[in-house]
Amino acid sequence: MTSFALHLMRHGEPVLAGRMLGRTDCAVTPAGVAACQAQARMLEARGERVTRVVASDLRRAHDCAQAIGATQIDARWRELDFGAWDGAFARDLDQEALGRFWNDPDACPPPDGERWSELVARVGNALAATPPAATLVVTHGGAIRAALHVLCGFDRAQVWAFDLPYAAIVSIRVRDGEPRRAQVTGLWPCAG
Repeated sequence: MTSFALHLMRHGEPVLAGRMLGRTDCAVTPAGVAACQAQARMLEARGERVTRVVASDLRRAHDCAQAIGATQIDARWRELDFGAWDGAFARDLDQEALGRFWNDPDACPPPDGERWSELVARVGNALAATPPAATLVVTHGGAIRAALHVLCGFDRAQVWAFDLPYAAIVSIRVRDGEPRRAQVTGLWPCAG
């Protein structure tokens, strides 16, 4: 049985922080890029040798990954599409509709947005295509939670219990087989 390290890093702080950022493409702050670089150095200092760097195609993830090293782009690692809410501040949305979404993002997706199950399927496809090599994926909070659901079997309530600030890394030991089995081996919030 083959196993490999999979490190899932949330992108650095975007210039539009505080908004519902799904498909909205925006830059990352210089401090956000620096935080991701520091986290990558921390992995290296812990003896984690990464052979592949993959990133969402959205700038806030891609720019951080580019600053770390050579990158493969994979749009399946995008954030959940918040549809009509994308780019808005949560405080400006219909609070009842937003509450229904947070309580059940599959049954109550944002207007014209993506369902939780669609995000899980998309990230699951990206994971299935991941070769068994030490990999760093620079992605988004929702995609990391979807990966934890797919690989570890955590339910929605459990994946939302993970605090994933900008530049945080979740490290997972993935075991190949049918189905894949995985174990969370570390969670490193950004030190800066």
